[in-house]
Amino acid sequence: MFGSMKFLLISNIVTLFLALFLLSLANGMEEKKDVYIVYMGAAAPASSPETLTQTHLQLLTSVVKRQEHQKLIHSYKHGFSGFAARLSKEEALAISQNQDVISVFVDPVYQLHTTRSWDFLQLQSSLKSGSTLRANETDNGLFSKVGEDTIIGLLDTGIWPESPSFSDKGMRPLKKRWNGKCDKANDFNSSNCNMKLIGARSYKPDDNPNSPRDYDGHGTHTSSIAGGAAVSDASYYGVAAGTAKGGSPASRIAVYKVCGNFGCTGSSILAAFDDAIADGVDVLSISIGGYIFDKPDFNKDPIAIGSFHAVEKNVIVVCSAGNDGPSTGSVLNEAPWIITVAATTIDRKFDSDILLLGTGSNNKAIKGQAINFSNLGKSPTHPLVYGRSAKSNSNSSTDQSASHCDMQSLDEKKIKGKIVVCKHNDEDIRSDVLVELLKDLGAIGVILVNYQQNSVASTYVDIPVTEIPLQAADELFTYINSTKKPIATILPTISVTEYKPAPQIAYFSSRGPSSLTKNILKPDIAAPGVNILAGWPLRNSSSDIPPGKKPSGFNLQSGTSMSCPHIAGVAANIKSWNPKWSASAVRSAIMTTAILMNNNKRQLTTDLGSTATPYDFGAGEVNPIAALQPGLVYDAGPEDYLLFLCNYGYNTSTIKSISNSALVGFECPKNSSKDLISSLNYPSIAISNLHRIKKKIVSRTLTNVGAEEEITYVVSVQSPVGVDVKVVPEKLQFTKKSKKLSYQVTFSVKDSSLTNELFGWITWSDGKHLVRSPYVISSK
Repeated sequence: MFGSMKFLLISNIVTLFLALFLLSLANGMEEKKDVYIVYMGAAAPASSPETLTQTHLQLLTSVVKRQEHQKLIHSYKHGFSGFAARLSKEEALAISQNQDVISVFVDPVYQLHTTRSWDFLQLQSSLKSGSTLRANETDNGLFSKVGEDTIIGLLDTGIWPESPSFSDKGMRPLKKRWNGKCDKANDFNSSNCNMKLIGARSYKPDDNPNSPRDYDGHGTHTSSIAGGAAVSDASYYGVAAGTAKGGSPASRIAVYKVCGNFGCTGSSILAAFDDAIADGVDVLSISIGGYIFDKPDFNKDPIAIGSFHAVEKNVIVVCSAGNDGPSTGSVLNEAPWIITVAATTIDRKFDSDILLLGTGSNNKAIKGQAINFSNLGKSPTHPLVYGRSAKSNSNSSTDQSASHCDMQSLDEKKIKGKIVVCKHNDEDIRSDVLVELLKDLGAIGVILVNYQQNSVASTYVDIPVTEIPLQAADELFTYINSTKKPIATILPTISVTEYKPAPQIAYFSSRGPSSLTKNILKPDIAAPGVNILAGWPLRNSSSDIPPGKKPSGFNLQSGTSMSCPHIAGVAANIKSWNPKWSASAVRSAIMTTAILMNNNKRQLTTDLGSTATPYDFGAGEVNPIAALQPGLVYDAGPEDYLLFLCNYGYNTSTIKSISNSALVGFECPKNSSKDLISSLNYPSIAISNLHRIKKKIVSRTLTNVGAEEEITYVVSVQSPVGVDVKVVPEKLQFTKKSKKLSYQVTFSVKDSSLTNELFGWITWSDGKHLVRSPYVISSK
């Protein structure tokens, strides 16, 4: 009996513990909380930051009753109002019902969009500057001061302050308008800031340490591209040697670390925007973006939200277009108040050639491309093997898999001590991983035969590697098949400058049209983003250091992450030259002076050889010299963007909550529609559905910013076949009293079978300046 009672007691205890466990599990499921962003639009002009924080806490407390959940992660209280907090779905839904809340959304995690470039842009500018400022004047004392006291803020991975790119030698103290600070950490303090690096903040409490210091390299690289001081004798371990400098070397830099070990959270991005606006930056460079398969609307996109409020305060915001090209519709950061930047090549390439054993002194050379530090020697003395010839005897091994050097298909004994040739495409294992695996099997070098030509020279620091396109590999395979013992070597990298054609649109650069609205052309502009030399953290543990070398402090990186700070540097110079200009005027100057020719004086192409279009490059390749004196600009203010939001589909009450620029009597027009977005006073024109509507009239207004009191501009139109384009009037006569003049463009379909995109240009000229706008016409 006692035995059965003992069994029942134990059984009841087990049942009780099981019930308690299931109850706690259910409670845990109920209490699951994510970080949410609560966006509340513009901060009331009379509200102090302290008052706004209390308002945020009160709203949070009204929904979240338990004390431990009431802590704000971020309170946005300077440029706009809102907060980030950990909430359950139910709590987030309850907060979203509040009349003062515009949107509530889960904190998104964004990704980074990861010298000779400025010299190349200067050379390109001399092809057809269209400006009274000549290219050779960029080296005189006047131009060296351009950008002085202009502040470039960068939202990125932080900064390595000891880099020579951030030396403040020769700089004067900043005028008293800076409100920022340098965060303190165990590896960073106020003494790391100087007259060049004037501010550094961190928003990554989950990182160890939480510090503005850059342990990734991306932020140091982008900062030095935008505003780095000139550093002579810079190189990547002898490769790409020269002077490294930023686009605006006289500008000041402020860094906001929003990206860490786990990406770039939207809540941190918004906190950085909020502080940057209050700190007093002039330009923001943001080489970050979301994902093309999950694009949020403007009111749930932290970058679109933060940049809108920054532009309201006349801060210029420059963002990368993304690295998801060459797919169409892949462009990111599409808001019309953002300058969106595509990536191009420059006139430098990195050759790492293959030498094949010939007869006598007639060794055969095959052009290859990569960055390596080959120690194989200059004579072809090393055995060469094609992956297919090194096939193992396993059942899983096939000629196809072995030719691509699938590890399961190769015989290690046939690889050891040899240079291995592998075919490689996008579906294969990443090239750097493949090379490392082959090295572990005993390969002494690798030749990758890529299925698609690639403008980016990949870096391999600890084994000789070169890459050739498939269409150029016939000679290599012919040689391998012609002898039982093929012999070769891989030569170390050499830099080749004045390479033609350049620039070309990089294959990875994201393309238009915008998937949010095809009536705004994106990207806006293109700039160098392939193998750009710039500053890098001096870390002995870096995997980027070749064996036996000391850290160089410079690195070669590619991506629209690199093209974005090029435009930020140009924008800083324009702002310094024209301090009263609006953010939209600066964008207009950059776009309407852009270059459409390469250094062969032919139309721009992609690096795959096809003719490039405005969906690839926007207005063209940036011309940093002509952009300082554009002659005319397309200006737009906050109210223009409010009308855009009306036409996009937001209602009047929401827009009034978003912006302090919305006047008391502001109302969205009753005829608001997405078709009217085309008439936003933008430096480019995009029209969709022309096949359906047959005829479309858009208007634009130009502002004379030239020195002349009276000047006449005459229009010329480059039209595609199938569409009639008419501009009225054909002349604009600016006077001292008439600084702003408008014109209309009528687009009419001549061919009813129009089913694709067509491109053209409208150019105004006074004989000195060329003010050019691209347009795109879509049938859908």
